Amino acid sequence: VLQKGLKENFADAQVSVVDCPDLTQEPFNFPAKGICGKPRIADVGGVPYLIPLVQKEKVYDLNTVAKDIELPGAFILGAGAASSKILGVNAELIPIVQTKNEKKPAVNGSYIAQINPADKGCLLEKYSSKYTDCEFGLLANLYASEGQPGKVIEVKASGRTGELNFVSCLRQILEKHYGEKPVGMGGTFIIQKGKAKIHIMPPEFSACPLNTDEDVNNWLKFFEMKAPLICQPVIVSRDPGFDLRLEHTHCFSQHGEGGHYHQDTSPDSVQYLGYLLPAELLFRIDRPPETHLVGRD
Repeated sequence: VLQKGLKENFADAQVSVVDCPDLTQEPFNFPAKGICGKPRIADVGGVPYLIPLVQKEKVYDLNTVAKDIELPGAFILGAGAASSKILGVNAELIPIVQTKNEKKPAVNGSYIAQINPADKGCLLEKYSSKYTDCEFGLLANLYASEGQPGKVIEVKASGRTGELNFVSCLRQILEKHYGEKPVGMGGTFIIQKGKAKIHIMPPEFSACPLNTDEDVNNWLKFFEMKAPLICQPVIVSRDPGFDLRLEHTHCFSQHGEGGHYHQDTSPDSVQYLGYLLPAELLFRIDRPPETHLVGRD
């Protein structure tokens, strides 16, 4: 399904089932070896807690989320907002956490991407270099598993010929093929070559209500960042009525760049390599009672 669909959007695409590479190795350096074992997706909070105006009291903990999704000790990847309570500012969180269980404390391999106060560029830092908690704020889209080795779907795509970004392409292929049946996937992919459009939220939450996508885009800070970028996508083909964010991808790198992935900006030279797995369960946690569709891309 994925290979056929990707070939409509990329010059070259190959999809196969392989053994998950050891994700504790370069370039990932994750705290778990794989993305297999009871795979599940959690959509926590939501954009309505950020805009039109922020609700700073919305703070969560990845260890608690792991229990809520009935997988204490889960290995969690994904995209979310950092806790402004901890950081003192607004920032992008790239969660990569082996949550705690009865025997072991959590191992937090997350990154934070924020606007550098010095030069207004990207400041990417390892979360554990400054903080010891596993908190996040406002919203997150998370892929969780036991972090085990196993069979995964390897996706290779290069030379983008269509308009869709890599993640939107995967999601729309699934939606087109499976229709009413929602299919969710998560894992990791690398932008091996090329450049990408990435945003980072500003350190200050907006004092003026952000009521349209245009308002949001004027508030966000956009950058062009270079490969290699290691990305954590969470994808659901369609919303079965839980007010989900259908796709959300954050990325980090070893060269100080990272944030929220939008699209590659070098279609001719771009090269993607991903390892993904369909989720078995979906959990919706703290769904916003009042909602809207602004700022969902």
